[in-house]
Order: sequence, then C-alpha cells, then structure tokens
Amino acid sequence: MQPGEPHPSLTLALKRLLRPLVRVLIAQNVTFPALTRLLKEVYVEVADAEFQIPGKAQTDSRVNLLTGIHRKDVRALRQARHVQDAPPPVLSRNAHMIALWMGKPDYLDARGQPRALPRNATSDGSPSFEGLVDSVSKDIRSRAVLDEWLRLELVSLSEDGLVQLNAAAFVPRDDYADLAFYFGRNLRDHIAASGHNLLGRDPPMLEQAVYHEKLAPGSVAEIAALARRLSKDALLEINQKAFELSQKDEAASDAEQRITFGLYFYSAPDDDADTGED
Repeated sequence: MQPGEPHPSLTLALKRLLRPLVRVLIAQNVTFPALTRLLKEVYVEVADAEFQIPGKAQTDSRVNLLTGIHRKDVRALRQARHVQDAPPPVLSRNAHMIALWMGKPDYLDARGQPRALPRNATSDGSPSFEGLVDSVSKDIRSRAVLDEWLRLELVSLSEDGLVQLNAAAFVPRDDYADLAFYFGRNLRDHIAASGHNLLGRDPPMLEQAVYHEKLAPGSVAEIAALARRLSKDALLEINQKAFELSQKDEAASDAEQRITFGLYFYSAPDDDADTGED
C-alpha cells in the first residue's frame, strides 16, 4: 500500500458498495460527468461542515487539502446555496399519518396492530380515518387522501366500509419522488451506521445482516416470506415505542435526536457481480 492511498480492504469494499449504485445511476441516465459534479459538491459540503479545526475558521485552502478539489471550485461551491434534504410535502404528510395510525394507542387494537377505521368522524369521538387526517392537516379533505391511498394501495376498504391499513404501507409503490427520497434517506443512514462502526466510534451502531448461499429458489421464497412477516412486527413495535417516547419527550429541551430503524432483504444468483471480487 502506497503512502496516502486508502487501505486495499477499503478499496475493495467501496467497489462492492458502488456496483449496485452505479447500476441504478446508469439505468436512470445519470452519467459519469453528472455524478462527478455531484460528488465534487458533496465532498466540499462534508469537508466544510465536518472536518473543521476547533477554534479556527474553515478556509478554502483547508477544504482543498482535504478533498483535492481546486480552490476556485471550492470557493464557488461554498458560496452556492444548496437545496435542503427534506421530504416532499405530500410524503411527509402521508408518513406522519401512517406513523400515527401504527403508533398511537387509540388507533391500535388489542394485539397492537393498526385498527380498521370508519371513514367518517363518529358522534362519540372514537378514532376514524377523517379524524386521523384532520389531526395532521386541516388543509385537505379526508376523502381526497382516501382516494389517493386507495390508488397507491396503502389502504383497502372492507365489506362493511372500514378503512384498513395495508402492510405494504411501509413501501411507496409508484410515486417516483417518494421512492427516490427513501432511496437516499435509507441508504444514507445505513451507510452512516456502518461507517460509524468502521471508524471505531463509540457506542457501536446496530448494523447486522444474515448471509447464506447455495439456496434453491423455493427456499429463497420461503425465507423472504418469513422476513416480511418478522420485519412487519419489528417495525410496528419500534414505531409504537418511538411514538410513546416522542410524546414523553415533547417538552424536553434536549429532544433534538432522530432515529432510523430499517430492514432489508435481497436475493441474487451466487455469481452476482455485486461481490466486487472479479
């Protein structure tokens, strides 16, 4: 290994990590020059914000030293205004309503599962889909939300007209903006957790996976079904606990932390090139 070069093990890990990303980029017409421009911007942002020397102002020269990017480009990028990493407004509203439905005790049945809700508010004030929508936003009618959620298959209607939340509500289906947002946010936090551990920071983050090979397609399908069932229970329980604690922390002066808890399942042929060992 030459001085100043990354460790060969890290280089191999980066190649393995980048393969599925590059596959998506090529499929979505993101060319290498376009990615290079984006990487340059992100390198400058991260170096500028996270690698400062305590007590000293960050300079273009220091960012140039950390990133290898020309000072002229560093100066231009540091002066530019960047779009905030915020979810689309509709996605944020939908996610809030689903989180309430899955986490607030009033909306749960005796087994801790999201209850089927009547469409309209009731005279006794019991939980309803209309009440759920109104609790998050009074600027949109519950009927409009219901129609959209039926289209997206986030909910279904029972024979007696109750609104039922589908297990697939965890995953947006055909809204590209939603899919792109979750693609960025979820992978960002997964990489951040793994990077935290790679850098030896304490306490270690939860970041584990089960890996097996030499499996028949039927066995993979059986494991996938088990993973979906167990993941649904895990996500529900974590969401309910997070909702409970967020209510308790609402007035706390130090309530400034966010969490992401995620699960994934992936299958591919044993000779999949994503191994990076070619």
